[in-house]
Amino acid sequence: MSIPLVIIGPGRLGRSAHFLLSKHGQNVPMIGRGEPIPAAQVSWITVPDREISTVATAIPAGGIVLHASGAQDFQVLRPHRPAGSLHPLMSFPGPESGMPKGVIPAAVAGDPDAIDAAQTLAEQLGFTPFHVQGSRAAYHAAAVMAGNFATTLLVEAGRILSTCGIDETESRRLLAPLALTSLQNTVEAGSSALTGPIVRGDEQVITSHLECLSSIDP
Repeated sequence: MSIPLVIIGPGRLGRSAHFLLSKHGQNVPMIGRGEPIPAAQVSWITVPDREISTVATAIPAGGIVLHASGAQDFQVLRPHRPAGSLHPLMSFPGPESGMPKGVIPAAVAGDPDAIDAAQTLAEQLGFTPFHVQGSRAAYHAAAVMAGNFATTLLVEAGRILSTCGIDETESRRLLAPLALTSLQNTVEAGSSALTGPIVRGDEQVITSHLECLSSIDP
């Protein structure tokens, strides 16, 4: 007899999902490296991308197999059928550090029955599922841009502000409300949310910025 669900991979996402399901009274096994994988109605692989195909070969046949990769197509899980993916569009530091707040979108893809299972699991976890089609590289590149580029910009802006005699950590705190408000405005308005000297065509200010940045870090 198979169990309803098993999580394979006790990384940050796996532990976070286990924590969320436990809060709702679900006793879901979480399988670590080298442990036997039980037969399950749904097996969710939450290991690094490079390990997905190897783990898939160790899963008993007969159930639905999902992976949690944003970059990998669900075909990597063959010959399992139905197969699919459930990828939360959010970063998880692990339940020991804290859980993300607010809406957590989750991309689902795969064979029809796998999509149904992924949507059900997403809802059990409190995620908001959406169906993603087409290039996984395009999908994952968009996620990486949204998740990491803003971080890089805020770090660099904080470093520049710190040259004005303000502690670098405090610089990031001071700039964060501006950055967060700009992002929120962009959700609705797109590029028309842009403000500042570029929009105004103020070439003199832009030139002064370029000269200053070059002197700080050529």
